[in-house]
Amino acid sequence: MRTILVTGIAVALLAGTAAYAHHSYGATYDVGKEIKLQGRLVQFVFRNPHAFVHIEAPDQNGIVQRWAVEWSGTTQLGASGVTRESLRVGDEITILARPSRVAGEYRALMVTLKRPVDGFTWGTREGERVD
Repeated sequence: MRTILVTGIAVALLAGTAAYAHHSYGATYDVGKEIKLQGRLVQFVFRNPHAFVHIEAPDQNGIVQRWAVEWSGTTQLGASGVTRESLRVGDEITILARPSRVAGEYRALMVTLKRPVDGFTWGTREGERVD
């Protein structure tokens, strides 16, 4: 019985360590703020552990920058119907995101994505959020 208890505690500690090792979005992004990016898709990287959308959009001063927007992994995106063919270079998109905590870094965390030309959206339905 003692061996089972010790083994159970060890497994719980290891599981907690693994969960802690995954980065905290709050450490990388300002989760208390949101920014709106409107521009042209220049790259869609559909991969694990997180997909990325790269968009050319103006910064707060109106200067066009290349933004890297972190999204969910392929399994979570696939469950909501997103595939590697869902977005194409040149698409005009609007993203609501949480900005980087690092000043001058054009990186953000996806909240919602919309493609006005055909009504494609992500982040507006149940379960569509970056975990």
